[in-house]
Amino acid sequence: MATEPRALVTDPAVCEAYAADVSGLRQPPARLARPAETRETLEVLRQAAVEGWTVTAAGAQTSTTGASVADEGGTLLSTARLDRIIDIDTGALRARVEPGVIIGDLNRALAPEGLFFPPDPTSENEATVGGAVACNASGARTLRYGPTRHYVRGLRVALADGSVVDLVRPALEKNTVGYLPAQDPVDWFVGSEGTLGVILEVDLDLRRLPESVVGLGIPFPDEVAALEFIVAARHSERLAARCLEYFDATAFGFACDARGGGKWGEAGDTMVYLEEAGAEEPDFEGWLELAADHRAREDDIAVFDGEAALRDARRLRHACPAAMHEATGPYLQSGGRRISTDWAVPFPDAPAALAEARAAARASGLESPVVYGHLGNGHPHLNWVARNPAEVAQIEDCVEAILRRSVLPRSGTVAAEHGVGKIKARWLPLQMSPLQIRFMRALKKELDPAGRLAPGNVLSSL
Repeated sequence: MATEPRALVTDPAVCEAYAADVSGLRQPPARLARPAETRETLEVLRQAAVEGWTVTAAGAQTSTTGASVADEGGTLLSTARLDRIIDIDTGALRARVEPGVIIGDLNRALAPEGLFFPPDPTSENEATVGGAVACNASGARTLRYGPTRHYVRGLRVALADGSVVDLVRPALEKNTVGYLPAQDPVDWFVGSEGTLGVILEVDLDLRRLPESVVGLGIPFPDEVAALEFIVAARHSERLAARCLEYFDATAFGFACDARGGGKWGEAGDTMVYLEEAGAEEPDFEGWLELAADHRAREDDIAVFDGEAALRDARRLRHACPAAMHEATGPYLQSGGRRISTDWAVPFPDAPAALAEARAAARASGLESPVVYGHLGNGHPHLNWVARNPAEVAQIEDCVEAILRRSVLPRSGTVAAEHGVGKIKARWLPLQMSPLQIRFMRALKKELDPAGRLAPGNVLSSL
């Protein structure tokens, strides 16, 4: 047996600290690798190839799908110490970073240069760039800027055998050589959730900070009014929001508690939070007119202007998952967990799909879910607290019924933002054809022939 890499830890107490991610799944790794440089990462992968260990890469373990939890007897490779911002090129609007860089830290380093990295997962102050690339993360601003994939210019990736490949997106405007999926290997790894390789470095495209950003929090008397407002805003030729976020009555209550002090809306109200960004002042008149057309509480509209106020607005959004995690905490030891959907449909269909989803929950004997999220993209998060394994199964059966009856018939997706991981792998065949799955398995077999990288993620087996 070769000498174990110095980055490797087998102390059960230390490994236990890396047993779970935000999903609520728990499996202590048999080994923990915490490399601080590329050489140590490659040593771990090469040793794993010799010994036949499985290896699951993880950043800050903020995954909601179990993607950053190791399999039984497996090795967890934490990239948290690979956290260098290698270079910022202000002229080219590019940055090169290691995978463990926290997204919030990156944006704080970019701000003095007048730049930012647009993808903004709610947990941006915990989530890493590598994790965002691995699941093609997005967030509220995706409405305008798109997901992480749009900003990945190149990658350095370690393959399962410890070899390294450098990949750069082609800059061609025209190319007819070969099959389309083979023309840009960068896209093989963005969204692959650690199943094809371990990200070592990322070249990112950046944007210039907008001159002006203002947020509006608009209460509505019910869900129907709020969702109709969102659809109308998307259809508007006059108005252009960079995010359109929805809070149902319970989620709005979480936001009000986090805001503290002062009246905001009436009991049972819902809320839409939007941001407008650009070189000019926001079109307040246009937004107020559209809000009035959809029965908004015009006297209770909150304005978030300036960096401090916008940080407060983001804190209100973060209060929703935080409250659900807190409610779930007492049930984790008994096999319960928070269940949050990640499906999406074309945005005009979101009101009908959400109404059907609530009806399905009632028909299943479940409490109505807490709903918030990116309705501007047709992407709500439905949240339940499952107190035990029986309730987990009951809720997941309901979710599958919603996917089958209300999401996929509307050309929707089972996972729009957080990836598939282990929790949603069971639903992949609902959306993807056998041909598509065989293609994915073939690529996995080529890059990871022994199936040792992130077993259980996306594809449950080779």
